[in-house]
Amino acid sequence: MRYIAAVLVFTLIAVCATAETPDKRAERILREVPLIDGHNDLPWRMREKVSNQLARIDLRSDQSGGGDPLHTDVPRLRHGRLGAQFWSVYVPADLKGPEALQTTLEQIDVVRRLVAAYPDVLEIADSSEDVSRIHKEGKIASMIGVEGGHSMNGSLAVLRLFHALGARYMTLTHSDTTAWADSATDDPEHDGLTPFGLSVIAEMNRIGMLVDLSHVSTAAMHDVLDASLAPAIFSHSAARAVTDHVRNVPDEVLRRLKTTDGVVMVTFVPDFVSDAARDWGIERDAQEARAKLAHPGQKSRQQEAVARWEEQHPRPRASIADVAKHIDHIRAIAGIDHIGVGSDFDGISSTPAGLESVADFPKLFAELARRGYGDDDLRKIAGLNVLRVMRKAEAAAAGLQKERTP
Repeated sequence: MRYIAAVLVFTLIAVCATAETPDKRAERILREVPLIDGHNDLPWRMREKVSNQLARIDLRSDQSGGGDPLHTDVPRLRHGRLGAQFWSVYVPADLKGPEALQTTLEQIDVVRRLVAAYPDVLEIADSSEDVSRIHKEGKIASMIGVEGGHSMNGSLAVLRLFHALGARYMTLTHSDTTAWADSATDDPEHDGLTPFGLSVIAEMNRIGMLVDLSHVSTAAMHDVLDASLAPAIFSHSAARAVTDHVRNVPDEVLRRLKTTDGVVMVTFVPDFVSDAARDWGIERDAQEARAKLAHPGQKSRQQEAVARWEEQHPRPRASIADVAKHIDHIRAIAGIDHIGVGSDFDGISSTPAGLESVADFPKLFAELARRGYGDDDLRKIAGLNVLRVMRKAEAAAAGLQKERTP
């Protein structure tokens, strides 16, 4: 009996010694499968900081310091275990026509030059198979996301050329309603999509470009889910039932993802994941509007008034737990197969506490591990769900190209 008891004690000690902590589990999972982030705005930050003169910023060194820090650099990408990135080629919605098109092409050029400048770190991925291969080779698979249908200037030919240049999704709108699709943050004009908008969806299906529903109205979401022959994504959104923001996904749409097989890539934008942050943002916008009325044409006085208000009303911080609550809700409504991650790093001025940069992705997965998510759950959220959607879009395109011409 003493021998058996001793064996049991030593066995228990060995099990305890080898048991994985949530942090260790997260690290292991992110080595096993590619972590795919749906949205990073580094290309636009390069335009803002150095006018796209990439040699002026060495991303091999830490860029977190100084007066205008970045969320993204090579050391932190490595620390964050990123396996694949959709780099956003955002251009402002107030750019129209040829100017929007040219600026988008310049931002696509930025992504391709970034990849060329760091060939040991980044590689362009044209397919789901490329993503898996590049991750296994220890590099970050790089894809392009066009953020706003205004970029294509109403031309399906331009849409096809964007795809040829590496764009693997297009967000149908940004902050403004376009001539063919309603935005979530603008007055609706079409009750969703126009007939031309539906032709855009059909051509995106045919060429294998993912339809991104972040930024679009609820009616437009339903129009796409009715019409698309391939799964759609939300590249950087959260759950509206948890944080009531128009940029988030309502439960009625989450339920449809079960049958349409799409993915919500849960974002880190504080206003989208925290009620307190959302309310602060609404009040700040109101203060800015008041300052403009009080000091018309006097930009410096307007800025001073808003700055005084911000000093008296500090911005509340969202948290990793806030982000995890949105993942919990989407799992409850849509299921574990319909969740991904879409940070919006370098596109946001503040971040949730603990998710300050691309180095911090493992912290989110450790939080999910603590909440009881299994290894297979974590693998799906990290990247396997998005890879499934990409494969389905590629398969749909292969079939459609045998039936349809451009």
